[in-house]
Amino acid sequence: MMSLWEIILIAVALAMDCFTVSVVSGVITRQNRWGKVLRMAFLFGFFQALMPFIGWLAIHYFQSSVEAFDHWIAFGLLAFIGIKMIKDAFSPEDEPHMDPTQLRTQLLLALATSIDALAVGISFSCTGYDAMGQLWLPLAVIGLVSFVFSVAGYGLGVRFGEVITRRWKPELVGGIILIGMGIKILLEHLLG
Repeated sequence: MMSLWEIILIAVALAMDCFTVSVVSGVITRQNRWGKVLRMAFLFGFFQALMPFIGWLAIHYFQSSVEAFDHWIAFGLLAFIGIKMIKDAFSPEDEPHMDPTQLRTQLLLALATSIDALAVGISFSCTGYDAMGQLWLPLAVIGLVSFVFSVAGYGLGVRFGEVITRRWKPELVGGIILIGMGIKILLEHLLG
């Protein structure tokens, strides 16, 4: 089994996608809507903890099937949301734009940013986590770190959003970042 430091490092690595998407969300909204921010952070933390559990379960039943397509799902979701954001960046101001505070958008982003965490669950199965009861600590740490990074990222996005939006359209930058994250996940799995 992994040490606490190894679990924290894994949690930080997984939380980076949440952090990036949260910064972009803060830049887009440019206001602290704490109820919606906390909901987004909770969803990000929940999905980041849930996916390793699902990966751990999957290794016992159908490992090769999950590994064969998880990266395509993550890429597809991130590309879909990214393309929509880029389209929103060039649409007239009176048209509705992607709102990162909407529950539906937050669920899609939480799912998309957590797909790669399935592999962590698979690795748990290979590193001595043989029973569900052994997973509570790593899953709790992963969820908590993702929650904290999401809140911090959103706050940074709100704080520096005005500076960023003077030079760039946040939806365009956010869309490019999400598509880039999807391509990165896809290439890591295809070339790795």
